Amino acid sequence: MTMTFLFAIATTFLSSHLVHAFTKPLIYDRRAMPKRTHCQAALSPLDNELSNWAASSNFGTIDKSVPAGSSGWASFRKVYVTDPPTKDNGKEVSFFVKSSSRSCKEMFYGEALGLQAMYACSGGDGADGDDDALRIPKVYHYGDYSDGRGSFLIMEYLNLSGRSDDRALGKAMARMHLSPPTKEAGNPNSSFGFEVDNTIGGTPQPNPWTKPNSGTKEWIEFFRDHRIGHQLNLAGDSYCSNLWEHDIAPRLHLLFQDLQGEKEIRPSLLHGDLWSGNIGSADGKPSIFDPGEYLPVTFQCEHENTFLNSYLRMLRHKAVYWGHHEAEWGMSWCAGFGSQFWEGYRSLIPQDDGFLDRKPLYDAYHQLNHYNLFGGGYIGSARSHLENLKRKLDTKSSK
Repeated sequence: MTMTFLFAIATTFLSSHLVHAFTKPLIYDRRAMPKRTHCQAALSPLDNELSNWAASSNFGTIDKSVPAGSSGWASFRKVYVTDPPTKDNGKEVSFFVKSSSRSCKEMFYGEALGLQAMYACSGGDGADGDDDALRIPKVYHYGDYSDGRGSFLIMEYLNLSGRSDDRALGKAMARMHLSPPTKEAGNPNSSFGFEVDNTIGGTPQPNPWTKPNSGTKEWIEFFRDHRIGHQLNLAGDSYCSNLWEHDIAPRLHLLFQDLQGEKEIRPSLLHGDLWSGNIGSADGKPSIFDPGEYLPVTFQCEHENTFLNSYLRMLRHKAVYWGHHEAEWGMSWCAGFGSQFWEGYRSLIPQDDGFLDRKPLYDAYHQLNHYNLFGGGYIGSARSHLENLKRKLDTKSSK
């Protein structure tokens, strides 16, 4: 009886410790690892890719790689290197890494281009006392695994927090909208559209380039065909389609009569899906993103040998394109932009004549998209916006 009892205690003790050992998050920490022997497992394909990238970038070796959760489409890590680059303010950079078993073209290419464009149009890292800059993570690398069996994206890790100064956010958004199209930002020809088609929520968003040096005429055609027209084709609502095709689209130019000559519409980089859930701050600066989802993650404290639970917003910029800056506010009905925000924004971009007449047009795009995503009452809201546009156009046509 005694031996059986002692054996049971020993078994329970060992089992609990084995469970604890195998349920702790796996952290690759070079400093804590013994020298590898011939019987130890090789590094994972991602570890090999990260090691090769760090060496080729003159960042030394991988110092620590901390799992940061996963989703149905990718896995995430926070990575430290032994010789990291520094920001303008002198702080060392750590990295946020996404990886997938699917190709880079399918998973990360469009996201990387969107991040790079927003980074370029927001004045770099925005961390060195520039109150007018959005804080956008810098992309360091993206591509397929060398064996072609997966892909990864490496960007700067940001310490994201909640929404802060709305006036600063307004000015930062205006600065991004005012940034001219350049080769660095992915638009050397000053066109509307984007380098790749992307998505708005889960809805495909076509982004064919318009002709070089595009203006108001090209914008009207782009938004007519590749925004409202595209969403209406997906929605299949005959009432909205007939209203658009017969009463609105043929007269759409009347909404833009004030934007000719010196006020000609020029391409601005747009976030494309800006609402309250995509607004926050990083390092005390305003930041915009698309969290996609909130994931529980576990990470090791830098100065404590403990594990804490937290949540990490997964940065994604999937609806980015070049368009009319007013189109950015098509989601303002659920963005909570107050007087401070508009004071900041309008200090750099004054409100153009006809802004309120065009707003139902840009709102209708997002209401139609919500209907295509979620169904329900959004089609009624889209109909109301289109009917409002028809009334405005009837008034303009009668003058």
